[in-house]
Amino acid sequence: MSVTVKEVQSKNELRQFVKFPLRLYKDCPYYVPSIYIDEMSTLDPEKNPMAKYSKFARFLALKDGKVVGRVAAIINEIANRDWDHLEVRFGWFDFIDDREVSQALLEKVIDFGKQYGMTQISGPLGFTDFDSEGMVVEGFDKISSFMLKYNYSYYREHMEALGFEKVIDWLEYRIYVPEQVPDKVSRISKIIAERYHLHVRNITKKEVRKEDYGHKIFDLINKTYCELFDFTVMPPEVVDSYIDTFLGLLDMDYVVLIENDKGDLVAFAITMPSLARAVQKGKGYLFPLGWWHLVKSMYIKHEEALELMLIGVAPEYRNMGVNAMIFNEIIPRLQKGGFKYGESNAELEDNNKVQNQWDLYQKDFQRRRRVYGKQI
Repeated sequence: MSVTVKEVQSKNELRQFVKFPLRLYKDCPYYVPSIYIDEMSTLDPEKNPMAKYSKFARFLALKDGKVVGRVAAIINEIANRDWDHLEVRFGWFDFIDDREVSQALLEKVIDFGKQYGMTQISGPLGFTDFDSEGMVVEGFDKISSFMLKYNYSYYREHMEALGFEKVIDWLEYRIYVPEQVPDKVSRISKIIAERYHLHVRNITKKEVRKEDYGHKIFDLINKTYCELFDFTVMPPEVVDSYIDTFLGLLDMDYVVLIENDKGDLVAFAITMPSLARAVQKGKGYLFPLGWWHLVKSMYIKHEEALELMLIGVAPEYRNMGVNAMIFNEIIPRLQKGGFKYGESNAELEDNNKVQNQWDLYQKDFQRRRRVYGKQI
């Protein structure tokens, strides 16, 4: 029977869309599901504030009456404006190993893009850089992180057979926590702090709310990352939603903030105990016991792994050694917490400054993920 593709219109169809990977990856030990309730909100135009700045549609592929694939088509109007291109993105792209299925889904994305005058297709990409990005093309034998998603090796074969080409790659590493802070790091940290009148700011979640510090952090994220590939500068209401989502997950002991003598935020490192295995145990659901696995991993008995979510330095403070202050502060905290290693976020393969910051530490390559694209 041939494949049929339909656009998601109802809540029930959206539930099928979100749940499909749980069936596709049910026997895969490396796959980490998304939090179900978060996915439902992200893909609901009434709940996702980026819907105001995007056009998007969600599609399900069916064969013999059974869901066999899914994809979201997204036109990010902010990124298209800032990067001066006419791009339709594809994201949330999962499918059985059937070329007819993957082709039918991507053709729907292309048709959606052409409907609005788009001239190129790229992905996997989300609404913003806080959604999962890139398709794993190397490193299929290791568990994924909580923030970055896994996919089967046949995905790459489908993309290339359908005429898609590499746009850009990201690399992921496992960085081991050293037994002590490297002498070079501690020495540079002290010099930089004194020379530029910088200090570490310790802050509680209550103070984050009271002082509106979340917006300080996201303002610096926008400022720090705006030059990176296809980055979406996030509007205030989108920032508000991320503050509400992530603040509850963070342990502020593993967040490092660097300020100058005026109280301006100039650098940050946001890390968190890995939630990968906790989410696996709950299969992405908070109830009945998923919430307990998350709480246990965050605050009671965490895994040996830490997720290195974001590290950023304000442009005017780059190349001054401010990173040394971050590592001088975070390493003792990680040692005290009993962490053995950190899983890096996806790092652009040509971002040598980010790659070089790990040179003083033992590291292992984990995986490579890719954005594919072509003209339409």
